This record gives sequence, structure tokens and C-alpha cells, in this order.
Amino acid sequence: MNPRYIFFGTPRFAEIVLEGLIAAGMPPTAVVCNPDRPAGRKHVIVPPPTKTLAIRTSADIDIIQPEQLDETFVHRIEKLRPELFVVVAYAKIIPAAILAIPRGGTLGVHPSLLPAYRGASPIQSAILAGETRTGATIYMMDEKMDHGPIVAQKPLMFDPLSTSYETLEWELAALSATLLVRAIPSVMDGTARPVPQDGSRATFTKKFTAENGFVKDTELDAACDGASDKAELIVRTVNALNPEPGVWTLRGGKRIKLLVARMERGALALVTVQEEGQRPKRLLP
Repeated sequence: MNPRYIFFGTPRFAEIVLEGLIAAGMPPTAVVCNPDRPAGRKHVIVPPPTKTLAIRTSADIDIIQPEQLDETFVHRIEKLRPELFVVVAYAKIIPAAILAIPRGGTLGVHPSLLPAYRGASPIQSAILAGETRTGATIYMMDEKMDHGPIVAQKPLMFDPLSTSYETLEWELAALSATLLVRAIPSVMDGTARPVPQDGSRATFTKKFTAENGFVKDTELDAACDGASDKAELIVRTVNALNPEPGVWTLRGGKRIKLLVARMERGALALVTVQEEGQRPKRLLP
């Protein structure tokens, strides 16, 4: 029998993981996600991806969308008698007192080989750094960021010059779901053997902003003319920071988005760009 667990998660990465769990016959008792938010230029109210998936796939999954993890929230989840929490890309900090509610504890999912790339942007940071190896980690959460002992971990190889953020995100989320399907029963039946992380090997990531995606026109010209080190860095930046926060340059005072780029004979080749106020334009096949 599947344990009564509550899934915490909001964005696309969490949706992919949740979809894998449901497909494996392991749906959660409830999904905790952010409230519906306005999106786009017209500010249309849009539900989180995990909420949409839960409603579409099962009428038996409770949807909880707290603004704050306050006493009202705690009372509501305690009534569900959860045996385990699973936390995947949930933006809010969960207090230790809440993490300890289920008897099985709280499983966290992180798209890196912890203790490497702790923090908010492990996928983007791995691509940007030129890594060729990343992975997914399932760990027992505590009050510290991405800190608890590891329950399961598996590496994933990729090419930072040809792999986009969205592609790597999907692959790591699917891998995380596979690991969770095995990890959840082992935690609940006591056969899991969590291994403490080596804190001395920990590395940390930051949240990227629009400024991180700016490419100087002189750097762009040099990369297109064959400066291979500059070209590779720009390609990795395009792969890592699209669609958010985006990669851009300035030409004649106008902002130009760099949407798709690749290496060709040691030089930068811009495949798709978008000039300010225009639709995306494909420059190369």
C-alpha cells in the first residue's frame, strides 16, 4: 500500500516529477503549491503547473495553496495524517517543525549531485560552468538548505554546448521521479540507509537576473569571428539562461534577445534572435 504523503512543489520541474509519481501508481494525498498568480501582459490568473496536473489526473488529490505556512496550514495538513512529505522545487522555506510532522520525515529532491550546486539554480549553473556531468539527488530534508543525508543519487551526462535548460530540466525531473519511486518505499519500510553529505565539498548557486544574461556587443563580435573561448561561453549562457532570465545584447541602442546559438567551426553561430518589438527570427537552419 502506498504511504499517505503530501507533495510540495509548484513549477514545471515539480510537475514533471509529480507526473512520474502518478504514472507509477503513487499519487500523493495532497499537493501543496503556490496560489494562482497573474501571468503575461494581460495578467490572466494562472494556476501552478502542479495544480493543473493534479486536477487533470485525479479527483482524489487535495489541493492546498497557502500564502503562508501558518497555524491554519499546519492544522489542515495534520488532519490529512501524512506519513511522509516530498518537497520538489517549493519556493517557500519550510520550518523544521513542519518538516517533522510526518513519521517518515521529509524527502527533498534536488537536480544536482549534492553537495555540489546547492541552492536556487543548479541546472542553469551546471550548464553555465561547462559541466558535462550532473544528476539528481533524493535526501532527507532538515532546516538547512539542501543539507540532509542522501537517500538516493544518480548521475546524468550532458553536453553544455548542445543542451538547453528546458531539455536538461526535463531529463533531471524524469530521473528524480524514477529515484523517488524507489526511495519512498525504502524510507517508509526502514530499509533506506541515508548517507551524510560531505559539507567540505559543498558548492552553492545563486538566482540569476537579467544582468547575468547581458552580452557585450564587442564580445559577441569576437565570438562570431572565431574567439572560441568567448563563443563557448556565450553558447553556454544562451543554453543556461533561456527562457529565464534571458540572454540579450544591444545593437544601435536596441535590445536583441539571443534565443538559440551553437558552435560552428570554432566560432559562435546565432541561430535564432529577437529584435526589440519584433517576433523571433531564425537566421540559420
